[in-house]
Amino acid sequence: AASPRRLSLHDAACQIAQEIAEKIQERNRYQRNGESSAKLNVIIRSSLQNLREKIDQLKDLLLRAVSTHQITQLEGDRRQNLVDDLLTRQKQLQASYKNEGTEPDAIRSSLMTGGVKRGVTNPWLLEESEETRGLGFDDLRQQQRRIIEEQDAGLDALSSIISRQKQMGQEIGNELDEQN
Repeated sequence: AASPRRLSLHDAACQIAQEIAEKIQERNRYQRNGESSAKLNVIIRSSLQNLREKIDQLKDLLLRAVSTHQITQLEGDRRQNLVDDLLTRQKQLQASYKNEGTEPDAIRSSLMTGGVKRGVTNPWLLEESEETRGLGFDDLRQQQRRIIEEQDAGLDALSSIISRQKQMGQEIGNELDEQN
């Protein structure tokens, strides 16, 4: 009985998040046009509270299911990831709500996800990291080469450590043979 409840709670939370993103967009459009957005602010604030409550309920259900061993650890981890995604989205929406008049990329991408689609993620809609934001194609390629060179250097160091340990192991083995 908990699983259908959890699914409907998760779907409801995703739907609320989608509606909040749309309301924030609408509010920002009103503000750009010089219209009053007070009514939308009240709706957004209420929806954000509702979303937070749904996420808290999901957390409680998950904790109960894991602690009573109703689900496997793997399923618990999967559900925790879904709750974490919702929490991240809620924080982004909260930040966007407080940033009146601006439209962060995260909100645009959340609008583009098309609402409630469990388990389907579009890799092109992930938020860009700080290191790559504003870089051109050649800059990204150069950064990628630098990262690969650093990884190669790390692997070379690891290889030399393992070789040294192998040699020490062989010397210890030879010493043991001699002692025996």
